[in-house]
Amino acid sequence: MMEKLISELKSVLSDGAVLEGDDAAQKAQGWTPMGVPRAVLRPGSTEEVSQALRLCHQAKVAVVPWGGKTGLVEGTFADKAIALSLERMNRVIEVDRMGATATVEAGCPLQALCERVEEEGLFFPLDLGARGSATIGGNISTNAGGNRVLRFGMMRDMVLGLEVVLADGTIVTSLNHLIKNNTGYDLKQLFIGSEGTLGVVTRAVLRLRPLPSSQNVAMVAVSDFPALPKLLRRVEKELAGTLSAFEVMWEDFYNLVTTPPAQGRAPVQKGYPYYVLIESLGGEAGTDGKRFRQILEAALEDGDIIDAAIAKSQDECKKIWALRDDVAQVMQLAPIFTFDVSLPIRHMEDYVAGVRAALRSQWPNARTLVFGHMGDGNLHVIVSVGEHDAQTRHRVELTVYEPLAACGGSISAEHGIGLQKRDYLSLSRSSAELALMSRMKRMLDPDNILNPGKIIPL
Repeated sequence: MMEKLISELKSVLSDGAVLEGDDAAQKAQGWTPMGVPRAVLRPGSTEEVSQALRLCHQAKVAVVPWGGKTGLVEGTFADKAIALSLERMNRVIEVDRMGATATVEAGCPLQALCERVEEEGLFFPLDLGARGSATIGGNISTNAGGNRVLRFGMMRDMVLGLEVVLADGTIVTSLNHLIKNNTGYDLKQLFIGSEGTLGVVTRAVLRLRPLPSSQNVAMVAVSDFPALPKLLRRVEKELAGTLSAFEVMWEDFYNLVTTPPAQGRAPVQKGYPYYVLIESLGGEAGTDGKRFRQILEAALEDGDIIDAAIAKSQDECKKIWALRDDVAQVMQLAPIFTFDVSLPIRHMEDYVAGVRAALRSQWPNARTLVFGHMGDGNLHVIVSVGEHDAQTRHRVELTVYEPLAACGGSISAEHGIGLQKRDYLSLSRSSAELALMSRMKRMLDPDNILNPGKIIPL
């Protein structure tokens, strides 16, 4: 049956669009295990995606959509399945300066879109470490967050319209360009964050913003945890809507990314318990910089911060941001387990302390690094216990995830569910919510061919 299906796929797709054998295995390289797909499809248009899904639906063969393959929860695992890569559908179709929108194909890399719209004096605010590889379709399928959610929201807040191909090949085109459009159900929301389990996004209309003319960045240190939310609300108010990032690093993470072999150097001295990267994006380069400095100087005088370094050039801004993004240094602790959680700020201090204590009680030499987007409640937790087998993984996951249920937290802030977090979804979602998710999946994909096993169990 599979051989017949692949032959039919080759007949409806363009030359070179179907990879098999070693070529398919070579494509299965990502940030998490991807298995070995039976074939990799590389359609060049929405119509080809539709034809491919129609054939796979008729044959009841699993299809796993691929974007930039930078996910961290095994959402692209495609062993023995058909992988559907949108790498050839990578165009920025249109940038509408007057309407401040961009229409793009799903395979367009995030960085390519950002650079293209900047040529028009516009700004797409999504920013994350994998910006060079991650694609817009992948960002949509996982409802990507990143560094500027505090001001601009998640990917969900930047999408105006979508074109989606359903499991049976039906094309649903809703390329809305309007900010306000209350004409019935907002169908795009079904597919944003669904990780390719309900449909395959092929094109999107995205909301753009004016390109900021000023960027001010600082690294500051604070004396204790209660100073962090106090500082957050202070700069949020005094920067009057221009605060774009409030990234917190616990001391151990800061030390790791500012100590050789790390390339970065400490902009403020070591030895403080918490460090915060503060960024403001504005429209008046001269006055914005002066106000930014005055606000931080006043916070220093009042004791809300105890040390600070303000970037004096674009190069220094990049170097401070590079510290926050230098996750590669974490690999010094390999083998590691990575977590992406969110919880109310008021519970963060006790949560981190509790997780660290619980890990050390089981593994005395355990190391736990914490950093993240505290302004929007998102923490990244890196755990190293010296082992990486399945049983150890399960024990570590329980230690990190279970305390979240009591404080109204989420096991996934921005990375999705995939395979890795599926078994813990009930810690963050009620039985009624999970039942409704399953009903939606059966309605749109009754034969369970789209990314089967991800989010919703088989």
